[in-house]
Amino acid sequence: MASSIRIARLKGEAEAAVKSMKLIATKADEEARDLTEDEQAEFDKYKTQAEELVKNLEAARHDVEVISAAETLAKQVGAEPVEEPTSDDTTKAKAQSLGLQVVGSAQFKSAMAPYKGAGQVPERSRFQTDPIGIKGLFVGASPTSGGAFVTPEQTGIVEMLGRKELTIRNLVSVRRTGSDTVEYVAQTAHTNAAAVVPEATSSAAPTAPASGGGALIPNAGGGYKPEGSWAFERKTAVVKTIAEWVPATKRALADVAALEGLINDELRADITEKEEQQILNGTGAGEDLTGINATSGIQTQAFVDDLFTSVRKAITKVRTIGRVAPTAIVVSPEDAELIDLAKDGENRYYYGGPFAFGNRTLWGVPVVESESQPSGTATLGDYSKAVLWDREQTTVTVTDSHADFFIRNMIAILAEERVAFAVTRPSAFVKVATHA
Repeated sequence: MASSIRIARLKGEAEAAVKSMKLIATKADEEARDLTEDEQAEFDKYKTQAEELVKNLEAARHDVEVISAAETLAKQVGAEPVEEPTSDDTTKAKAQSLGLQVVGSAQFKSAMAPYKGAGQVPERSRFQTDPIGIKGLFVGASPTSGGAFVTPEQTGIVEMLGRKELTIRNLVSVRRTGSDTVEYVAQTAHTNAAAVVPEATSSAAPTAPASGGGALIPNAGGGYKPEGSWAFERKTAVVKTIAEWVPATKRALADVAALEGLINDELRADITEKEEQQILNGTGAGEDLTGINATSGIQTQAFVDDLFTSVRKAITKVRTIGRVAPTAIVVSPEDAELIDLAKDGENRYYYGGPFAFGNRTLWGVPVVESESQPSGTATLGDYSKAVLWDREQTTVTVTDSHADFFIRNMIAILAEERVAFAVTRPSAFVKVATHA
């Protein structure tokens, strides 16, 4: 083995240098005198050679230990030997220590050329070589060839695709129910007959018939109060189920501790995203909830001049017809961008531009951005008049009782919630056109 031969050579040269030092010292001792100047210089030369040879010997032995340890580790992990060219030059290069590879490189020899006569670099000289390519200890010249000895670092990071921000549930009224059907009473008509009534001047009952005959009319001096009227109807909201499930293997859940929690979180998020979409845009067909935008009786506002004028007219409708103060206007991200970028005739942002602080509002009404809101329309209203009843909040269930999952060591992970939803006063909402 080349490394063993090199160690033996260095050892022999070191022993020879030490022997020469001993001969010089012994001769002077036998003659009972000090070393002459020539003898001292020769003694120092052999001493320097011996010290350098000992350093090289220690480095060579260290390289052999590293290579031996690497070969042992490779056998333990079952690493396949890497095939390399078998030419004499390649064999010698692999046998060299890292130190010898540096010393034998063309870059090192070129940097040493100016000092060839002196044999060493002067102490105060600045010495630097061009970059030297070193072959790896394990598999040769490839800089990325750690193979089985390289262990990737596991960060624990699992980066998901991201989700839309959910905002609508925080706007509507949320209540609990213990039934599959929710009933509420809504007023359908109201006659306000209130009037100023004079004090009675006579106790006589009405005696005069109405003009043209028919029912009797109150005596003008009787002080009778006018009669108003209200009409109501009972309405029903049916509890619907929003659900999703995914398959997984028992082995996967056992091997990856965080996997079940990750699946649970993602399933719950899917349910809440669907819930928000249903609150705004559920069609009421089939098992859909009837969302705000599909509720019969909500008002509409056509586009007038610009988005801001249209919204202001919608506020008037909510107040005068819906008889409520609007609590929010829900817009799409595209329409929110139009609001933020709106400028006056002098190219100044209406809402403070990119450095504005505080919540975005239109005519004093908070603006809420939602990806579930269709672009080109905004929904303004008193969101307390939209009610979500929780029958069962989102739960996650794990079971192997599906199809042949039991015999295949698979499980189904199911997330579901049961909710009912209704707009109790449709006229409290206005669907506003934001584009022409």
